[in-house]
Amino acid sequence: MKKILLTTFFLVTFFNLQSQSIFGKWHSTNEETGEVDSVIEVYEKNGKAFAKIVEIKNPKRKNAVCDLCTGENKDKPILGLNILTGLEKNGDEWSGGKILDPRNGKVYKCYIKLETENKLKIRGYIGFSLIGKTAFWTRAL
Repeated sequence: MKKILLTTFFLVTFFNLQSQSIFGKWHSTNEETGEVDSVIEVYEKNGKAFAKIVEIKNPKRKNAVCDLCTGENKDKPILGLNILTGLEKNGDEWSGGKILDPRNGKVYKCYIKLETENKLKIRGYIGFSLIGKTAFWTRAL
């Protein structure tokens, strides 16, 4: 009986800790329509946070390319595109990286912060964070 209780405790603790992380899959919502338009996967590599688009909801956009992007992302497929790069943990937020908006091809400085276990705040800005835009992603359950 003790083994069952102990195993259950560790499993509940493990899944609870997992859900309190920025890592995992998130729904991104289109500001104009208010509908989820993509699924973003936030992952860790070499101690930094990155994110890529892993699903596009609109069947007509599944093969879309980032035609407004410049540099190495120019005309790359949006599906699989890395949109968050090189964020480092700084207290309760991840910062020091960049975010690409494939809708306009622009790259911004950014930080992300877990607001609740199922809500991620993303702040993109130019210069300093007072001048920018905030979006919220919801955890894809």
